[in-house]
Amino acid sequence: MDYFTLNTGILIPVIGSGTNTFGKVDHQYMGDINDDTSEILDAINLGYRHFDTAIMYRNETVVGQAFKESGLPREDFFITSKIPGEAQYYQDEQAVHQGVKQSLAALDTDYIDLYLIHHPWEDSKQIQMMWQVLESYVDQGTLKAIGVSNFSPEQLTDLIENSRIKPAVNQIESHPGKWNQSWIDFCHEHDVIPEAWGPLTRVSDEAKHALSTIGDYYGKTWAQVILRYQLDQHVVVIPKSHHHGRQKQNLELFDFELSDHDRKIITTL
Repeated sequence: MDYFTLNTGILIPVIGSGTNTFGKVDHQYMGDINDDTSEILDAINLGYRHFDTAIMYRNETVVGQAFKESGLPREDFFITSKIPGEAQYYQDEQAVHQGVKQSLAALDTDYIDLYLIHHPWEDSKQIQMMWQVLESYVDQGTLKAIGVSNFSPEQLTDLIENSRIKPAVNQIESHPGKWNQSWIDFCHEHDVIPEAWGPLTRVSDEAKHALSTIGDYYGKTWAQVILRYQLDQHVVVIPKSHHHGRQKQNLELFDFELSDHDRKIITTL
């Protein structure tokens, strides 16, 4: 596994596993929780150590239970979770505290490696209030790093200018057809690591064909080409798969290097 260094000095694995449909009936986002940890354990056995969950996913308990069942020490894992940008969690400081405590209890851990505001809302003062509470948990060591998700450059600028601790990560949508390159560039300019959610989603058949042609040269799949391209942009990737073979393939990105010519083609997809 390779790592990027957050602006806090903490190392973050460049590949994580999404979990938003894990531990749920029929792998449906809104499905009932069935406490099935088998796929997370499979990912752990393959070598995943970075897992991304959220209060909104309702499955923090499943993720935490899988870590316990793995038998590996807590410090082997990099856990990301998220507090919703919903009134229930930002109506006052106590609501923010309750959200953080909810995640800690569900994950059955005394610290979280990276904690994100899941999405922004219109009231920047409330966002700043939530952030200040999260900063207090960084001071305590309970949250090792804090960041945001789905923040535009303008929203990120506002938070940076009104915070004591700079966001370490901005988790954004990035995939062929919507690379969000300007957002990625903005993050880099401000020493914030961009992180791609859904990096393998909404890929057109035309893009898959072009990516597969590139992949054939390296003996790689179209999905591996996408992930390698994102890593080359210094973007953390959070792919998700319920399939053992694809989970394994999503880790096999460090034995090839895309040419400049290939990158230029991929940029246009």
